[in-house]
Amino acid sequence: MHVEKNICENIIGTLLNVKQKTKDGVNARKDLMHLQIREELHPQKKGENTYHLPAAPYTLSKKEMDVFCSRLKKIKLPDGYGSNISNCISLEERKIIGLKSHDCHLLMQQLLSVALRSLLPKGPRNAIFLLCAFYNELCQRVLDRNRLEQLEDNIAETLCMLERYFPPAFFTISVHLTIHLAREARLCGPVHFRWMYPFERFMKILKGYVKNRARPEGCIAECYLAEERMRFCSAYFKKASSIGVHVNRNEDLDNELEEGRPISKGTERILEDNLLQAAHRYVLFNSAEVEPYLQ
Repeated sequence: MHVEKNICENIIGTLLNVKQKTKDGVNARKDLMHLQIREELHPQKKGENTYHLPAAPYTLSKKEMDVFCSRLKKIKLPDGYGSNISNCISLEERKIIGLKSHDCHLLMQQLLSVALRSLLPKGPRNAIFLLCAFYNELCQRVLDRNRLEQLEDNIAETLCMLERYFPPAFFTISVHLTIHLAREARLCGPVHFRWMYPFERFMKILKGYVKNRARPEGCIAECYLAEERMRFCSAYFKKASSIGVHVNRNEDLDNELEEGRPISKGTERILEDNLLQAAHRYVLFNSAEVEPYLQ
């Protein structure tokens, strides 16, 4: 989980050229000069302590930064799928700050490949897409052992593609650990049984119990016992809401005559024949009632 977060911060910091977050700088360019590789990116000395850094293929231009940040700013996620990532995006400063671990998890698996579409050159863009596809397949609920062996070979090629475009400073220990994740999943099982999201969420709840900083253990024990008593007593009251259970804002109603709260205002759109046929086919191929006929 933290490996994915560190890699996400490396990629976003380098793409947006965020100070103290980017892996591209004068020292990184001097590493290229020392290794005698990629001469087009070597720093050009202008003064005693000033250098000119040529534009790199892995860094977005100002226009591309605006498109990238605006795509993530306007994105809408299902209820409970993730936090409000738009609060972490500053369009004026072209920065993404304050991301939590689960936000980086969503970016690496789902959102980053969508936000980077047609922005970077083909080489570094495809390398990032392959890395996102690796994490997306690795974190599935059901894993195929044979497919995991193939992922071990694919991730090695993906890191080699990243080495062709990104500077050596980009490859921290977290990037190196990516090679071992497929083998770990093959030996230990699916990832969602072993990651730390539930424990970190519960630790946040326990930290909220602390009111007296001098006695944190006593505050946690007292508040936890009080909440446990309230949860036990609420089971004997009619129409009492459960304590500690998240209630969805858009629940499916059993009675079809009742109307639920709409997510947003509906817009009417007339589909062409080819789009209507594609939508109809998609619904058929993704419905449980049609699976016996497909088999």
